[in-house]
Amino acid sequence: MSDSVQSAGTFALEESAPGSDRVGGSPAVGLWLLACCAMVFAMFVIGAVTRLTESGLSIMEWAPLTGTLPPLSAAEWDRLFALYRATGEYRAVNAGMSLAAFKTIFWWEYIHRLWGRLIGLAFFLPLLWFWLRGRLPAGLRPHLLAALALGGLQGLVGWYMVSSGFAARTDVSQYRLVAHLLLATAIYGYLLWLTFATLWPDVGSAAARAAAPGLRGAVQAFAVLVLVTVASGGFVAGLNAGLLYNSVPYMGDGLVPAEYLRLEPWYANPFENPAAVQFNHRILAVATVAAALLLWLVARRGRAEPAQSGAIAAIAVIALAQLGLGVATLLMAVPVWLGALHQAGALTLLTATVWALHTLRSGTRTAS
Repeated sequence: MSDSVQSAGTFALEESAPGSDRVGGSPAVGLWLLACCAMVFAMFVIGAVTRLTESGLSIMEWAPLTGTLPPLSAAEWDRLFALYRATGEYRAVNAGMSLAAFKTIFWWEYIHRLWGRLIGLAFFLPLLWFWLRGRLPAGLRPHLLAALALGGLQGLVGWYMVSSGFAARTDVSQYRLVAHLLLATAIYGYLLWLTFATLWPDVGSAAARAAAPGLRGAVQAFAVLVLVTVASGGFVAGLNAGLLYNSVPYMGDGLVPAEYLRLEPWYANPFENPAAVQFNHRILAVATVAAALLLWLVARRGRAEPAQSGAIAAIAVIALAQLGLGVATLLMAVPVWLGALHQAGALTLLTATVWALHTLRSGTRTAS
């Protein structure tokens, strides 16, 4: 976790409104942030379906305002379909697609973009209302402005990703897709941390936190591992690597695919070779589960209090379930519903990890 995200847990809890001295004691701001987190979580699932149905290139225009309305006439549908037929994806993958089939992928991309706009409104309008009414502590305001800026940046990164598929490519750049995914993950984690710090500022005693400094560092390292595993999953999605080897534990005749190092230079393989990308994701997934179980054992043998040990036990259970989802997704050749569920599982694991970090935070301080 970055210093700025960690410091979100230490913002002042003093309420500027008369008659109240704590934001943490009032559910209004925290519940609003929790609702925003739920909307971002849903966005991950919508984005997964959009990716798995190859719908991302169905809308060739970036119109933040006018694009809110869907096509309202047959002529508009024909115009948009003509734009799509000019893409490399249509010519190489979907040549001969009917207008009805185009509408199916169009609606998923449309919903994806519309939901992003709704998240922006759901965050900005209440933020403005709380701010004008003096309901936000001074220490929280810069974090909320940073989250708002990150949300706007995410829209730009999303268009930057989509635009990579408009030329001769038949798909978007896997590098840009991973950047889009990681920024979305950072936004979710940031909002989640702010939510926990606002709704439950007193979870975890200072004495228990002081007694488990090593555990806090271990969970921070685990959070980094989760993010690396998420990024590797983005490369799997970007290269459709999940369709290559659909057996476990072997990939072809061995545990390591024979073509792992087929690309030159060798360092391109982890990012551009589908076989290597899938293998790396497998290894990282197993490492994540092993690390989660190790955390659980350390917490059981240490002096972690119930809130902390419960959070880490949840991490272990969710990590095991996520591994099972991943194996099932691979064996079934990535059906859309299971692929989306697997992505939701990754975000659930991140949620438990952020909660564990919240219970192990170093403490609170009063803002100046």
